[in-house]
Amino acid sequence: MGKITGFIEFERVHEVTEAPLTRVKHWKEFVQSLNDEQAKIQGARCMDCGIPFCTTGCPVNNIIPDWNDLVYRQDWRAALDVLHSTNNFPEFTGRVCPAPCEAACTLNINDDPVGIKSIEHAIIDHGWLNGWVQPQPPSRKTGKKVAVVGSGPSGLACAQQLARAGHAVSVFEKSDRIGGLLRYGIPDFKLAKSHIDRRLAQMEAEGVEFHPSTYVGNPAHAADGLTVRTPESLYEEFDAVVLAGGSETPRDLPVPGRELKGVHFAMDFLRQQNQANAGARVEDQISAKGKHVVVIGGGDTGSDCVGTSIRQGAASVTQFELMPQPPASENKELTWPYWPLKLRTSSSQEEGCERDWAISTVALEGSDGQVQKLVAVRVDWSRDPATGQMKMREIKDSRFDMQADLVLLAMGFVSPVQEVLNAFAVDTDARGNALADTERYATSVPKVFAAGDMRRGQSLVVWAIREGRQCARAVDEFLMGSTTLPR
Repeated sequence: MGKITGFIEFERVHEVTEAPLTRVKHWKEFVQSLNDEQAKIQGARCMDCGIPFCTTGCPVNNIIPDWNDLVYRQDWRAALDVLHSTNNFPEFTGRVCPAPCEAACTLNINDDPVGIKSIEHAIIDHGWLNGWVQPQPPSRKTGKKVAVVGSGPSGLACAQQLARAGHAVSVFEKSDRIGGLLRYGIPDFKLAKSHIDRRLAQMEAEGVEFHPSTYVGNPAHAADGLTVRTPESLYEEFDAVVLAGGSETPRDLPVPGRELKGVHFAMDFLRQQNQANAGARVEDQISAKGKHVVVIGGGDTGSDCVGTSIRQGAASVTQFELMPQPPASENKELTWPYWPLKLRTSSSQEEGCERDWAISTVALEGSDGQVQKLVAVRVDWSRDPATGQMKMREIKDSRFDMQADLVLLAMGFVSPVQEVLNAFAVDTDARGNALADTERYATSVPKVFAAGDMRRGQSLVVWAIREGRQCARAVDEFLMGSTTLPR
């Protein structure tokens, strides 16, 4: 390493963010990447630990110590090459990844971990700014054709890898624009859509063909106005098909009053705002303006609903979580290098949100068909001595009401769209995901593969990229008998 004692000499420096009261007035990104000197010092904190647990903590196995050292030496071009060797889209992960690599950092045992995510962010921003991110078309064509169904991070990573291997790749997406949940599921203030657009331009130059507004499956299930491709038509035209759609079936809330107006799934709310930000005309847009908003679900999707509601002008925003409040900090001796359970506050929650834990919603009430009130109880969690499982019980006399003009359900996703899997007749696991292993990524149907959320269930962008890359390797090996693509 360039600075053996850097982790002793230098403190961690966080990226500069725009003040909450200012950033809630717009939809733009508000995090500034590190400047050269800041990134150099942060790279110097990488401690030459011998066993880089950060690399195994990262789902795509980024070679983190190498590019930390290169940034310390200010060799940004080489750092970008190392970063791209494991990650097709570091501008996505450098913005929206929760950074499990930092939890696994050896320095995290007794100090602040290396700011790995901020260094990754700085590297890729340097790459785009200096024009180093260029198309990498293949030197030869294989004559093989691959269809990728779904254009989220898994589908895009798979498509790019296969195109660079020389295959003719076509990506099919049911939405009007390419990007999947990157496009319409993540708010602009976390991920500006220009980052997606310039990657798509790169991929088109590499030979990938994109087909938006195209539904793949049974024509009876397609929305009006979409082009329809049946599985049979894909089998006939392509040598392999990759199912890489998202986990889009949301978990519902089966309580009295669920049918009231003003109760919506989180993704419907977020998708409409992203469409509006893109300049699309949205009919009957769900709006939080002037309303008392309750978000049910404490994860990333719930947090995105909080930030979006605040920017829309909500009168108040409250976020409920069914599970108990996590501890303020983890017991590192027990959890390191694994992802710890501890209290985290997102940038959206910092902007003005009341949070409460161990809350179970029992009913929604209103008048004239419009929700006005949420009825909830407090719950207690304890471990069942017989089964060892955590068990929830209602706390006596804990019932309370909460004013709610808009209720957003952000309780996670249970499975991919079943109509698509049924159309291909692939076997599924107990959770309704496509059944395929992480070696071959092959489904029960010949020449049909599955990756990302469609195979593993709801997960992170970085896990989707990993699966897309590994699936591409498996498809290339299936088509050619051998492969040089990395896992």
